[in-house]
Amino acid sequence: MKAISQRTLGGPDVLETVEIDIPRPGSGEVLVRVAATSINAADWKLRSGVVTKLGPPPFTLGFDLSGVVTEVGSEVTEFRPGDEIFGNVVSRAGAYAEYVVTPAEFLTHKPARIDHAVAAALPTAALTAWQALTDVRPKQRVLVHAAAGGVGHLAVQIAKARGAYVIGTARTVNHEFLRGLGADELIDYTATDFTTAVSAVDIVFDLVGGDYAARSLRVLTPHGRMIDAQGEEPLVDPRYHRHYFTPSGADLKEIANLVTARRLRGEVERVMSLADVAEAHKLAESGRVRGKIVLTGWNG
Repeated sequence: MKAISQRTLGGPDVLETVEIDIPRPGSGEVLVRVAATSINAADWKLRSGVVTKLGPPPFTLGFDLSGVVTEVGSEVTEFRPGDEIFGNVVSRAGAYAEYVVTPAEFLTHKPARIDHAVAAALPTAALTAWQALTDVRPKQRVLVHAAAGGVGHLAVQIAKARGAYVIGTARTVNHEFLRGLGADELIDYTATDFTTAVSAVDIVFDLVGGDYAARSLRVLTPHGRMIDAQGEEPLVDPRYHRHYFTPSGADLKEIANLVTARRLRGEVERVMSLADVAEAHKLAESGRVRGKIVLTGWNG
């Protein structure tokens, strides 16, 4: 089968197509024919060596997948060959491939009303937002930074589904899009310092990094929560919380229910072929993507 691999760390051009054997599922695992995957920030950070959790190359990137089950391992009862699923892969043999093996507990059934491209855009981004905002209560004020991005646009919808008053930072060009997703108030971060435009926030969800976490503490209530999904250095403040997503088929099932109920939709800016993965990575790293970039097979 074809897969995308890299022999060294570096820029997008280190990504190359290779031929490898189709893997076989072990106990509790399923083999999936990948219909689509998507690019997350972790992908280019791992590719370049900014993050080293996969160890040294060679490895295959891709944490998200949507596809069709082709084989199940022992102890798997929820899925059978032919099922359309979506979910996560967290291993050195990721979803930038024709086939991938992943634990069944990382998957759930794909909502029938969306195609594989849209489904592949959801797992990591939606789980990040879903799990970070689990404590949101009705009428709370929630501020989402980078609200039009892959995680941000889902966080806006999830917070809104939980009854919050949602404020987002995004360029003006994305304000109409975000209002359509339910955002109540929007701030163009290129023109306005958000710390002067908003206050008394119950929860801040930071998807930018840098000094945004420290600045966000200024707009929080005394008992608010600053949820940081980007920063490298934790802040010494009881309101500060570093967030990492956890693969979970159970949580994805709840997310799928929102999708089916038309209360959550994933935005796909562009669908590209895995043959063009280097170009796709360059676009993803630009920081000017609304929603997600999705990758499909080598024929586009």
